[in-house]
Amino acid sequence: MKRYDLRINGEWVKPSSNEWFDTYDPYTGEPWANIPLGTSQDVDRAVLAAHTAFTEGAWPAKSPSERGLLLHKVGDLIASNAKRLAEIEVRDNGKLFAEMYGQLTYLPQWFYYYGGLADKIQGATLPLDKKGYFSYTRHEPLGVVAALTPWNSPLLLASWKIAPALAAGCTVVLKPSEFTSASTLEFAELFEQAGFPPGVVNVVTGFGKDVGAALSSHPLVRKISFTGSDTTGRVINQQAASQLKHMSLELGGKSPNIVFDDADLDQAAQGAISGIFSATGQTCIAGSRLLVQDSIYDVFVSKLIAIARTVKLGNPMSLDTQIGPVTTPPQYRKVLDYIDIAIKEGAQLLLGGKAAARAECGKGWFVEPTIFGEVNNAMRIAQEEVFGPVLSIIRFKDEDDALDIANDVRFGLAAGVWTQDIARGMRMSERLKAGTVWINTYRVLSYISPFGGYKESGLGRENGIDAVREYLQTKTVWINTGASVGNAFVMR
Repeated sequence: MKRYDLRINGEWVKPSSNEWFDTYDPYTGEPWANIPLGTSQDVDRAVLAAHTAFTEGAWPAKSPSERGLLLHKVGDLIASNAKRLAEIEVRDNGKLFAEMYGQLTYLPQWFYYYGGLADKIQGATLPLDKKGYFSYTRHEPLGVVAALTPWNSPLLLASWKIAPALAAGCTVVLKPSEFTSASTLEFAELFEQAGFPPGVVNVVTGFGKDVGAALSSHPLVRKISFTGSDTTGRVINQQAASQLKHMSLELGGKSPNIVFDDADLDQAAQGAISGIFSATGQTCIAGSRLLVQDSIYDVFVSKLIAIARTVKLGNPMSLDTQIGPVTTPPQYRKVLDYIDIAIKEGAQLLLGGKAAARAECGKGWFVEPTIFGEVNNAMRIAQEEVFGPVLSIIRFKDEDDALDIANDVRFGLAAGVWTQDIARGMRMSERLKAGTVWINTYRVLSYISPFGGYKESGLGRENGIDAVREYLQTKTVWINTGASVGNAFVMR
């Protein structure tokens, strides 16, 4: 088994606890690597390294263009290490190699994009109403960023935070999920290889109650970027609020995928299947609520089940596997518990509904692709995030009814609309309370396109130009040109 150390100040360092814990392969159920058990002392060491790197030495002296070139080099290194990193991610989180490799080969684009954006962060000259003064704005980096990432797509979601933060000139301490830390530790080494000064990117592994809490409350951390459950997000937000830290939160979802009777039903069925069963349903944007118009309900559900029955479970490294295991034992038990809850609430079990006991699933934590019909939107299965391969199908009558059901949930991360009437699609997109709306597609993302939630799905935005602004603060500069007239001290 491989044993990792922490990555602090450009070096591999042993945890102050002198302890390690196992990380497990979700397909075999067996441990395969040892992860360092970080402590608050390690967090303090990493944050101090990041703060020193931010305030002294080579990093603050670099021009924005120089920062951009370093980000480009990281992109190149990711490209040359994509297969190796993807294999580590599969072993750690059980997602399909095809998906992880696809993510890793696309991931360099984040670093190329933000590398190109680094020297496009511009202030403005202000057309003042006061004669004799010149004023302009400048955008400055916030400082040390704490980036806390989940277990479902470790490197993709880490890059969503690291790339814009570094483009802005910040430094980072990254805390990955305790379930999937190996790929992040391997990833961190690429930054020094690219030429980043020591301390700019650091990784401390461990558990939320120790490392996460210490990182969120550290006085030298000025910005927290968290992706994970809304429950944990609330706790982190409360910790950060006491010190008035900047926050961005990308939390849960219970996204509606809406199929109208004029949709291309074959296309919509494939979109519904991939929207929930891709990534084994372990994605915040999963289309876990499928809203189907009354007039096509029976036909569409039959079509959906026929496709879902053919889905192949098995080894995530095999290219013909379509659904891999659930990543963690706690999540595996949670998914099965929610299936029991749905049955007790009266939802109609149409497919699956139990742990998968197939030979090709080995000893892994597999759940059969599960579909419930005749779901009422008030049921827990329709209101709470399951984060697994479980689909709830809900009937609706017309546009207004679909909107009422879609928006009647505390989350607002994403939504899908399937219709051949583009005017209807546009109307729906305007009235859906969600940060992303897809029309005749689902689960498409880009480094250019801002991503984030409405309501309890989070705060702030990742990706696109909006993401860089999350790591900047604006300063206004006034200059007396010597020709001022009247009262120079105009107070608000």
